[in-house]
Amino acid sequence: MPFFAYKARNARGELVEGVLKGIDSGGVANQLVSTGITPVQINATSNPNGDGAKRFWNQIFADKVRPIDVQLFSRQLYTLLKSGVPIMRGLTGLQESAINKAFAKLIQDLRESLDAGRELSSAMRRYPNAFSAFYISMVRVGELTGNLENIFLRLYGHLEFEREMRERVKTALRYPMFVVATMVIAMVVINIWVIPAFAKVFKGFNAELPFMTRILIGISDFFVNYWYVLAALLVAAIVAMRIFIASPPGRLVWDRLKLQLPIVGRIVLKATLARFARSFALSSKSGVPIVQALNVVAQTVDNTFIASRIEHMRDGVERGESIYRCAVGAKVFTPVVLQMVAVGEESGAIDDLMDEIALMYEHEVEYELKTLSSNIEPILIVILGAMVLVLALGIFLPIWDLGKVALRR
Repeated sequence: MPFFAYKARNARGELVEGVLKGIDSGGVANQLVSTGITPVQINATSNPNGDGAKRFWNQIFADKVRPIDVQLFSRQLYTLLKSGVPIMRGLTGLQESAINKAFAKLIQDLRESLDAGRELSSAMRRYPNAFSAFYISMVRVGELTGNLENIFLRLYGHLEFEREMRERVKTALRYPMFVVATMVIAMVVINIWVIPAFAKVFKGFNAELPFMTRILIGISDFFVNYWYVLAALLVAAIVAMRIFIASPPGRLVWDRLKLQLPIVGRIVLKATLARFARSFALSSKSGVPIVQALNVVAQTVDNTFIASRIEHMRDGVERGESIYRCAVGAKVFTPVVLQMVAVGEESGAIDDLMDEIALMYEHEVEYELKTLSSNIEPILIVILGAMVLVLALGIFLPIWDLGKVALRR
């Protein structure tokens, strides 16, 4: 999502500035309003961390704040606050014990902001790459309700769920990605070294080659003689794709396309909806109003298309429609989930039912990930078989024919 620089006024009337990620300026404005800040000016920016050269070198050499740092920070703050340690003293101890220098610097900035009279949520808003909009909104709710320690405990559980989901996806994709990478390397080696060697042999016989062989030799010649053109086209395609995805319309198209991919699409959808249900349940249990909760949760699903559907639900609830009717209109939930939403809304236990929905989706994602390799293997076998067939028809068949001609002589 793009970055937006903003100027706003907090509850004390103080001017605050920062940078946030959002679908558009309206989404950023909703994030600010949901945390009790009134936006004054919001402008799109492609340079949130200073000039381009400085940001480039900082990204390469500087330490980065990792998700695990934020997760452990949440758990440690919960323990300190529950034990009655003042937050300023707790942040000082966390800064001194932090191994990651970037995160230690972040904690120092949080301490200085609190010492200057700012809220913790306002100070965290200056680091959108470390603290998500959902995280900041939950901290803001904890500040308003005086229940900050329990908010940090719930955020720790939420971040643990996010981390486990990412690890499961990486583990499931490791084998298919290794096979695909091996196939690509094999194709490059065959086209640059293997086929040219056979082409020299075929040329020595001065015989007419089969059509498939001529195609393979032509492709190999293009690889060898015009590799820089292929490299330039590949780089141009990657850059164009990144620019397209960085734009709001392109991001929407890409995120919708991901949900329609065979095999992988349903895993992405279920994982995204599990994240939505878990985040909504956490917001509801923390006392966030439904409209505000839907607005905040839309920023956590990491899928622009699903986020737009959730915002559509928020608009419906804001008009006075039921959550069930809005969920039906979103057209992303299964009938079983819709039935659970209806029961939860009727019984007044929507947060508990959302937790159940999240668990159901998590179990389905876990099953899908366990069977992902077995589902992808037939496709990889077919591709490998097609490659072997092409090589057999293009290389070994001419050798066989030439061998029979030589034997007849």
